[in-house]
Amino acid sequence: MSIQVGNDSQPYDTINVTPMLDLAYVLLVVFILMTTASVQGLDISMPKPSNKPATEKHELLIVQVAPGGSLVLNGVGVSAAELEARLNEAKARDPKMSVAIKGDAAARYAQVIEVIDLCNRLGVNMGLVTARIGT
Repeated sequence: MSIQVGNDSQPYDTINVTPMLDLAYVLLVVFILMTTASVQGLDISMPKPSNKPATEKHELLIVQVAPGGSLVLNGVGVSAAELEARLNEAKARDPKMSVAIKGDAAARYAQVIEVIDLCNRLGVNMGLVTARIGT
């Protein structure tokens, strides 16, 4: 029994496209890198930092919402009506005054929202305290 080995002298009737695809992928990567490197970013005008400290000092009131729903304004217990009156007085003295609202973790969220709504209704600048006051 004789085994016949294929004759390598015959021409191929198919083209091996793997080297062509490798070249195409390399060119694609080069093209992507060159175009992204040539694209400039957005022009953003950032404010310049100033070494001069801010000279404007505005009044800051701290409103705390206790777990039971009671309100504390700068360490003194007040009712909702008293809080509104004091905020109106403070805003009359300094229109740019601010209020820091600190809700206790055990306080109901709705009570904190009532204070936020009051500040919005009066047009007072306000922010929420997310860390301990005085630390």
